[in-house]
Amino acid sequence: METTRQNKIARLLQKELSEMFLLQTKAMRGTLVSVSAVRISPDMSVARVYLSVFPSDKAEEMVKNVNANMKTVRYELGTRVRHQLRIIPELKFFVDDSLDYIEKIDSLLK
Repeated sequence: METTRQNKIARLLQKELSEMFLLQTKAMRGTLVSVSAVRISPDMSVARVYLSVFPSDKAEEMVKNVNANMKTVRYELGTRVRHQLRIIPELKFFVDDSLDYIEKIDSLLK
Protein backbone atom coordinates (compact mmCIF):
# COMPACT_ATOMS: atom_id res chain seq x y z
CA MET A 1 0.00 0.00 0.00
CA GLU A 2 1.59 3.21 -1.17
CA THR A 3 1.23 6.40 0.83
CA THR A 4 -0.04 9.68 -0.55
CA ARG A 5 3.49 11.10 -0.48
CA GLN A 6 4.82 8.15 -2.50
CA ASN A 7 2.06 8.62 -5.08
CA LYS A 8 2.76 12.35 -5.42
CA ILE A 9 6.48 11.82 -5.89
CA ALA A 10 5.87 8.96 -8.34
CA ARG A 11 3.56 11.15 -10.46
CA LEU A 12 6.08 14.01 -10.40
CA LEU A 13 8.92 11.72 -11.49
CA GLN A 14 6.75 10.13 -14.20
CA LYS A 15 5.79 13.54 -15.62
CA GLU A 16 9.33 14.91 -15.65
CA LEU A 17 10.93 11.73 -17.02
CA SER A 18 8.28 11.54 -19.75
CA GLU A 19 9.11 15.08 -20.86
CA MET A 20 12.84 14.30 -20.82
CA PHE A 21 12.45 11.16 -22.93
CA LEU A 22 10.10 12.93 -25.32
CA LEU A 23 12.72 15.60 -25.99
CA GLN A 24 15.50 13.03 -26.37
CA THR A 25 13.61 10.73 -28.74
CA LYS A 26 12.55 13.52 -31.11
CA ALA A 27 16.01 13.18 -32.66
CA MET A 28 15.55 9.45 -33.24
CA ARG A 29 13.01 8.95 -36.02
CA GLY A 30 10.62 6.04 -35.64
CA THR A 31 11.15 5.43 -31.93
CA LEU A 32 8.79 6.41 -29.13
CA VAL A 33 9.64 6.05 -25.44
CA SER A 34 7.07 6.68 -22.73
CA VAL A 35 7.11 6.22 -18.98
CA SER A 36 4.21 3.93 -18.16
CA ALA A 37 4.68 3.67 -14.39
CA VAL A 38 6.91 4.73 -11.52
CA ARG A 39 7.03 2.84 -8.24
CA ILE A 40 8.91 4.42 -5.36
CA SER A 41 10.20 2.69 -2.25
CA PRO A 42 8.74 3.61 1.17
CA ASP A 43 11.94 5.42 2.18
CA MET A 44 11.88 7.43 -1.11
CA SER A 45 15.42 6.34 -2.02
CA VAL A 46 14.75 4.05 -5.01
CA ALA A 47 12.38 4.61 -7.92
CA ARG A 48 11.55 1.78 -10.33
CA VAL A 49 10.71 3.31 -13.70
CA TYR A 50 8.88 1.23 -16.32
CA LEU A 51 9.48 2.30 -19.93
CA SER A 52 7.21 1.45 -22.82
CA VAL A 53 9.10 1.52 -26.12
CA PHE A 54 7.62 1.51 -29.62
CA PRO A 55 8.60 -0.45 -31.68
CA SER A 56 8.95 -3.15 -29.05
CA ASP A 57 11.90 -4.89 -30.73
CA LYS A 58 14.09 -1.93 -29.68
CA ALA A 59 12.95 -2.02 -26.04
CA GLU A 60 15.82 -4.02 -24.54
CA GLU A 61 18.43 -1.94 -26.36
CA MET A 62 16.78 1.31 -25.28
CA VAL A 63 16.55 0.33 -21.61
CA LYS A 64 20.18 -0.85 -21.69
CA ASN A 65 21.23 2.56 -23.08
CA VAL A 66 19.19 4.42 -20.46
CA ASN A 67 20.68 2.32 -17.66
CA ALA A 68 24.18 2.99 -19.04
CA ASN A 69 23.50 6.75 -18.93
CA MET A 70 21.67 6.68 -15.60
CA LYS A 71 23.90 9.31 -13.95
CA THR A 72 23.13 11.82 -16.68
CA VAL A 73 19.38 11.09 -16.52
CA ARG A 74 19.38 11.43 -12.73
CA TYR A 75 21.32 14.71 -12.91
CA GLU A 76 18.94 16.18 -15.47
CA LEU A 77 15.96 15.00 -13.40
CA GLY A 78 17.54 16.62 -10.34
CA THR A 79 17.83 19.97 -12.10
CA ARG A 80 14.15 19.77 -13.06
CA VAL A 81 12.75 18.84 -9.62
CA ARG A 82 15.30 20.50 -7.34
CA HIS A 83 12.65 22.79 -5.83
CA GLN A 84 10.16 19.98 -5.12
CA LEU A 85 12.45 17.22 -3.78
CA ARG A 86 15.30 17.37 -1.34
CA ILE A 87 16.85 14.04 -2.36
CA ILE A 88 16.59 12.63 -5.87
CA PRO A 89 15.92 8.88 -5.69
CA GLU A 90 18.15 6.32 -7.34
CA LEU A 91 16.57 5.32 -10.66
CA LYS A 92 16.19 1.78 -11.96
CA PHE A 93 14.73 1.32 -15.44
CA PHE A 94 12.75 -1.70 -16.62
CA VAL A 95 10.89 -2.66 -19.80
CA ASP A 96 7.11 -2.45 -19.54
CA ASP A 97 5.92 -5.20 -21.86
CA SER A 98 2.28 -5.16 -20.78
CA LEU A 99 1.10 -3.99 -24.21
CA ASP A 100 2.85 -6.91 -25.91
CA TYR A 101 1.30 -9.25 -23.36
CA ILE A 102 -2.18 -7.83 -24.02
CA GLU A 103 -1.72 -8.22 -27.78
CA LYS A 104 -0.56 -11.83 -27.33
CA ILE A 105 -3.56 -12.72 -25.15
CA ASP A 106 -5.90 -10.95 -27.59
CA SER A 107 -4.52 -12.89 -30.56
CA LEU A 108 -4.83 -16.17 -28.65
CA LEU A 109 -8.48 -15.46 -27.86
CA LYS A 110 -9.40 -14.74 -31.49
